[in-house]
Amino acid sequence: MKGSTIPLLFAGVTLTAAYPITGDVVNCRSGPGTSYSVVKQYTQGQDVTITCQTEGTNVNGVTIWDKTADGNCYVSDYYVQTGVNGYVTGRCSGACTAPKSNQATVDLIAEFEGFEPNVCMSSWFALAVIFKHSDMRGQTSILLEIQPSAMATSVSKLAALRCRIQSRSPRLMRFEQCITAMITGATLNLNQYGALISWSFNMGCGAAQTSTLVARLNRGENVNTVLAQELPRWVYGGGVVLPGLVRRRNAEVALAQTAGSGPALPVQC
Repeated sequence: MKGSTIPLLFAGVTLTAAYPITGDVVNCRSGPGTSYSVVKQYTQGQDVTITCQTEGTNVNGVTIWDKTADGNCYVSDYYVQTGVNGYVTGRCSGACTAPKSNQATVDLIAEFEGFEPNVCMSSWFALAVIFKHSDMRGQTSILLEIQPSAMATSVSKLAALRCRIQSRSPRLMRFEQCITAMITGATLNLNQYGALISWSFNMGCGAAQTSTLVARLNRGENVNTVLAQELPRWVYGGGVVLPGLVRRRNAEVALAQTAGSGPALPVQC
């Protein structure tokens, strides 16, 4: 829990107290993400007033970004001592909103996600089946839980997973947000965007952000050329080429090269 601060009341108006910066040198950026340009910097102990907050790139487990009054820019809430781990002001209107993945993207992710089935006791002491996803770093998250009532109706696991992903699960939204934040120099349609969502969903936002692929896109190189050349490089696990990753990268390239989708990036902040 971060240190506390108290709102000030004056003439019936709520004034939010200034909050101290906790990092040594903290960048305040033009948008809520680490790939946006740096507008100014704050030093440790400097007080900032927050005008609004929004979701952005994950920084050490914190996805909230604070818009500061003096710089009209965004700083990760991880570096601001607000006193809570959540929102202390209203959400920013007009802040960057990540485009929603299209159905082709949802279907691709659902097709290639690996499952780790686990049978357990549900809260009402009946057997349930939980499907888990393990990413390339070994981190596991629950994608789908099928309760006994669903098991009795022969529900398709793939259809159920598609429904879960399509319903805007926090996991999918996190990768939409990080791709939107890190792609600053390219214009993408929804299929090209979806290929990147699937890739980052599989490999992780950190790996994507430091990749040559993203760097080339942000230099303004041809999108489909970059994806066709760079995505097939991401097929290794433990130093060995994995056939499942080869198929997934090929499917992502094919999705990116499929015409007929609407615009995705850039978004207006």
